[in-house]
Amino acid sequence: MGTKITLKNGVLSVPDDPIIPFIEGDGTGVDIWPASQLVFDAAAAKRGKSIEWQEVLAGEKAFNETGDWLPEATVQSFRDHLIGIKGPLTTPIGGGIRSLNVALRQIMDLYVCLRPVRWFTGVPSPVKHPEKVDMVIFRENTEDIYAGLELEEGTPEAKKLIEMLKDGFGWEIKPDSGIGIKPVSESGSKRLVRAALEYAVKRNRKSVTLVHKGNIMKYTEGAFRNWGYELVRDEFSDVAVGWDDCNGDPGDKILVKDAIADITLQQVLTRPDEFDVIATLNLNGDYLSDALAAQVGGIGIAPGGNINYVTGHGIFEATHGTAPKYAGQDKVNPGSVILSGVMMFEHLGWQDVADDIVRALEATIADKIVTYDFARLMDGAKEVKTSQFAKAIAERL
Repeated sequence: MGTKITLKNGVLSVPDDPIIPFIEGDGTGVDIWPASQLVFDAAAAKRGKSIEWQEVLAGEKAFNETGDWLPEATVQSFRDHLIGIKGPLTTPIGGGIRSLNVALRQIMDLYVCLRPVRWFTGVPSPVKHPEKVDMVIFRENTEDIYAGLELEEGTPEAKKLIEMLKDGFGWEIKPDSGIGIKPVSESGSKRLVRAALEYAVKRNRKSVTLVHKGNIMKYTEGAFRNWGYELVRDEFSDVAVGWDDCNGDPGDKILVKDAIADITLQQVLTRPDEFDVIATLNLNGDYLSDALAAQVGGIGIAPGGNINYVTGHGIFEATHGTAPKYAGQDKVNPGSVILSGVMMFEHLGWQDVADDIVRALEATIADKIVTYDFARLMDGAKEVKTSQFAKAIAERL
């Protein structure tokens, strides 16, 4: 049953009945995945399509059933079928397993974390003009301090590295320090910026902003900025131009500019309409995407995708945590998974399916039929369960 998605000449070949692996997710995954699948199936059916869902395991469910947090069979299924989607997964803080989300990104070299952030009419927001927020973040997914190159304080390995750095470079590091390495490569930076620029060209966006902390970290984040501008000159000069090369006047080309990370976090609040596509490093992108999500309704409806545009692989995901205290209560907002599915359908070329879901979601919110997180912030709202919210969206497709 179902047909595999394939990659032909660098382009996805998508059948009308694709096989798509999914991870239900830990915690509230038991509530938000079935609700999201209901919407996905209804939207696909409306357009004469169907999806053969294939469950694969990761996180607590995988560990309980197989003794492995991330079974190789799961990774192989994502490799074989190219495109997948997942709910939230547990990540212990301060010890235990490393992030399964990060592990999947690194194992499959999903170098772009794609986070579109826009406001949907009627969604409660803490800012005066959430409608001005319409940004797409390209966050580098495999390098920076998220590479996981760390040594624990007090271990022989940490002591050895501290001694090596002192002997080799004269760097004085406190002996009771944990040590982390921050790799930022030219190849990794350029493929990320290339993806952002190609997206901007394809979607007729006006600008790409390189967000960095290069005033302090000159040879990592500063290099990211410089490599980005270099790429524009070498590969995109016919469609894009850097700020310094046009004095801020790009004409009919895409303007590529840069901004310091801390100032960016201020300006996306005070001048959000000046930002369009953003390309940035791993940690900056993590902070920035969550800060922006807060302006348009919170991470409960923030979608995300992890993509390798070269191999064709992509895993789309809820960007929030597992919220285990709400698990099984049929209570939380499934919007993050639903909108990640919208991203997935857009990526597959099913734009009509994606557009139908967005319209139905907006219509449901406009009718003030919402889950508890929105209901407590809206006057006259009808609070419904996770499953009821999904049914209301499906009825409005």
